[in-house]
This record gives sequence, structure tokens and C-alpha cells, in this order.
Amino acid sequence: MTAMESQKRMSLSFDRGTLLLRGLQCRESPNVPGSSVWVWDARVGAWRCDAIHYASIGSTLNHKFSPHLRDDLPQPARVSWPKIELPQLRPEQAEALAAWTREGCRGQVIMPTGTGKTEVAFAAMAETKVATLVVAPVRDLMYQWHRRILATFGYDAGIVGDGLSNIKPITVTTYDSAYIHMDKMGAGFGLLIFDEEHHLPGKCRREAAILSTAAMRLGLTATPERSDGLHKDLDWLIGPVVYNMPFKRAKGSTLADFDVVRIPVALNDREQATYDQCSRAIRHFLISRRNDIPGYSWRDLCKESGKDPQARHAQKAYYLKQSIENRAAEKLRVLEDIFRLHNGRKTIVFAGSNAMAIEVSKRFLVPTILSHTRKRERLAVLQGFAEGQFGVLVANRVLDEGVDVPEAKVAVVIGGQGSTRQAKQRLGRVLRRSGNARATLYEVVCENTKEVMRSRKRRRSDAYERTVHRRI
Repeated sequence: MTAMESQKRMSLSFDRGTLLLRGLQCRESPNVPGSSVWVWDARVGAWRCDAIHYASIGSTLNHKFSPHLRDDLPQPARVSWPKIELPQLRPEQAEALAAWTREGCRGQVIMPTGTGKTEVAFAAMAETKVATLVVAPVRDLMYQWHRRILATFGYDAGIVGDGLSNIKPITVTTYDSAYIHMDKMGAGFGLLIFDEEHHLPGKCRREAAILSTAAMRLGLTATPERSDGLHKDLDWLIGPVVYNMPFKRAKGSTLADFDVVRIPVALNDREQATYDQCSRAIRHFLISRRNDIPGYSWRDLCKESGKDPQARHAQKAYYLKQSIENRAAEKLRVLEDIFRLHNGRKTIVFAGSNAMAIEVSKRFLVPTILSHTRKRERLAVLQGFAEGQFGVLVANRVLDEGVDVPEAKVAVVIGGQGSTRQAKQRLGRVLRRSGNARATLYEVVCENTKEVMRSRKRRRSDAYERTVHRRI
């Protein structure tokens, strides 16, 4: 068979999240200089590559093999919106949309929490009018996107996740469901929207981007950085950063002005004695291990905890230390004072653990939202908070990202990680502008514990630059 005869029978198709190029022999590589995305698959006698490359290789293949190449990939459906009820974009939102469009409708939009990234995404959907898959980190956000799409466009979007598999031209899903099902639906969408994009570069979740042929991609986040450095992969999974709005530009204009008040508290005698005892146990174990194994780390300890009683004892001591920090009795007393000081103002309390959130809920008879709280209960609590039935709302981490929280101007952090991302997200819960009302973030920190270091790490975020820090 001549090369020309083989070319006449060439076809490009979508196969389980990959592109399959048939009609070339193993010696007839479709790769071009500087790019080697194609790999010979001897099982089927064809060349194969990840679906993400479709946008970049299409023109190359057409130039090299046209008119002998048949493209069998389905074209994403066009969408006719029943209605479009979008508010007029603010200048920074319009700039973000324009920058994304200039880059070929590919890229990342980084804007602080509360500045309207979702409206930018809706404007992109209204402009492109193409089949779109919205990927959110958790079920709550997936359903929130579904409700907002229905309200904005009058379109009842499909849902993939939470036991549902209803694929439509406009579909919402979670990262976990997306990478599981993308091998089947990866060729059906022209636009991918990744909400809280920093979740995407994970080892498995990145498959949601790799297994899709979508040429247009939009990533949204307030905090793209990851501690493992994998945020660098977002440039090829989604596209380059096309718009990055500094926090200081939003403060006082789009977002409310705010104060950060740090309140140090002390452990009581019993808590301090237990805390010190746990610290000594952990330190003694690590020193003894590092004498035998230089470089012995916390990760090594966790690996050994299942088979080594001493490692397990040290691990339990560590978790007990965390529990003491999160549930210090003095934090509850300070929390009561803050409630009295801001009586009548909506307040959100961020706990460091589910146990502490439940303890606050029981102590002050206020509702709490946790990761296992059922959907109907969450909606009822948020609605009650919005309508003023509840003056206080308690959560652990479930409200950190994306979830639309009713207006509040007081937040109290009584526990959490040392992540600047978490600090920004929690601060953003009280920064939605409402007149000239000033927001206040209280941070209650146990002195002489590791919590002090975590507090310092959280405040390294640019969101805390030039803010008023008061220590009382």
C-alpha cells in the first residue's frame, strides 16, 4: 500500500478520552518537529494522543494530510438561551472577559472572593453559546451553579454527580465525577469552566481537562497557588493567566473595608499540662527515630503508625494537641464576648474541627453547617440566616470556597489551617460590599501553641496588606 493510499483512508475519532488516528502505519508518524504528542498503539494499529491536544493538532493534521483526513469527532452543540438576565458587568469583570476572549477563549481569571467571578463565567457562556460543562469542587457548589444557570438563562442544566447522570448541552458536575466520566462525554463540550481551578491539577482530577477535546477553557479562582507547586500545570490544562485582579484594587470599592482583630487566649492549666505532655512525647519519638534514620519526617511517622505502636502513640499525641488548640475552653468565653459586642449583626464562626463546630452550636444554640449536612438542611440554614431567623452561623471548612453565603459583616476564626488560601476564602465571606458598612474579622489564637505559627502563615496573604490589626 502506498503512502497516498493510506492517507486516503485516514480518520480521526474520539476514543475514551483520547484521539485515535487511523490510516497511518507505525513508520508514518504524524508528529511534527518540536511536538511528540502521538504514541503508536499496537493494540489497535493506530496513533493515539490525549484529547486535550485536539485544538492544537487539528490545523496541523489538516495542513499535513488534507484532503485525505476525515474528522469523525462530534461537534459541540450550539445553545439557544431561553433568556439572558445578566447584570451589567463591572469594569473589572468586563476587563477579565475581554482578556479571556483575546487569548482565544482560553485562560485563567483570578479575582478575590466576592468580586463576581461567576458573572464573568455567565457572560462567557452567553457570548460563546456553545455546549458547556461547569466543574465545581463539591456537590453544594454543583447544585448552586445549577440554580444560578436556571435563574440567569432559564435553562435546566444537566447534572453528573451525586448519583445523577443527566448529560445535556449545558451540564454541571464535580471534579471527582468529571474525571470518572470524561472518557464518555469528553467530546461533547466546546467550553469547560473550572470553578476553584486550584483543585484541578491533582493526580486524578486533572483527567477532567486532559480527556476533553474542548477548545475553550475558563478557570476561576481567588487563590491559584498550591503547596505542591502543581498550579504551574494549569497553564496547559486550562490556559495562561489572562486576568489577575490584586486584592487591594477590590478593597473599599467592590469589596468592603475591613479590620482584622487578633485575640490571643491562654490554655487553662489542665489543657496546658496535656498539651506539653503530648509535645514531649512527639519530640522524644522524632529525636529517637532521626538518630537511626536521618531525615525522618511526619510522613514517615504516618506510614509506620499502622504497624509500630510507638509511632501510633506519637500520632495520637499530635491529634490530641490539635484537639486542644481547636477546642480550648477560653475560646468559647471569648466567642461569647464577641456575640455580645455584635449583638444583632450577622456573624459567621469558622471552627477548626467538626467537634468544635458542634460544641459551639450546642453551647450557643446556633445552627451549624458541616460537610455531611444534608442538602435540604443546608439550604434551610442558609435561607434562615439570610432572613434573619439566625444571627450566627457556624461551619468548619464547608463554607471556605465558593458557596454563596448571605450577607454578614462579622467573622470569627477560632481554628483552621495555616493556608493563605483558606484565610482569603474565609475573609471573603464577610467582604461583600453593602453601603459603607465595615467588616471585622476576629482571629482567636491560643498563645504558646503551634496555632500562633499557623496564624502568621495565614496573614502572609496580600489580602492582609495594609489592614488594621488590633491585638486585644
